Amino acid sequence: MRVKTMMSQDEIIRFIRAQKVAVVTGVDAEGFPSQKAMFSPRRIDGRTVFYFSTNTSSQKVEVFRGNPKAGVYFYKQGKQKYVGIHLKGTMEVLTDHDAKASIWLPTDTMYYPLGVDDPDYCVLKFTVTGGRFYSEGKTEDLQLTDTDQ
Repeated sequence: MRVKTMMSQDEIIRFIRAQKVAVVTGVDAEGFPSQKAMFSPRRIDGRTVFYFSTNTSSQKVEVFRGNPKAGVYFYKQGKQKYVGIHLKGTMEVLTDHDAKASIWLPTDTMYYPLGVDDPDYCVLKFTVTGGRFYSEGKTEDLQLTDTDQ
């Protein structure tokens, strides 16, 4: 039996795509959470794989190279309603040309003057394993899948 959720999986992905900021969390070498606000994902494959651009030299890249466990939080605060979606999963650091080119934007030269192959440009690939949804005082577990169930 399928339980009715507050938002369908497709509605959740549409909500995520509409947000401008994501809070990305990893676990540092001392076992503490390390959070950073980032631009929302550049690309989402299906419902479970998210791609972010960042600096190879950043602390978050160091954190994820040490421990791939990650969380990503999306939220929207409205006058009457707050919606929050927390996703958990793993984060990979990708530095190969194809991965970087797949999310490259022409305006990225502002941050990476050497272009797509700038050594300080990399991709964070987040793969969802589960999560939680919050709205109107109610929470529920999420299990995003790439197929309808």
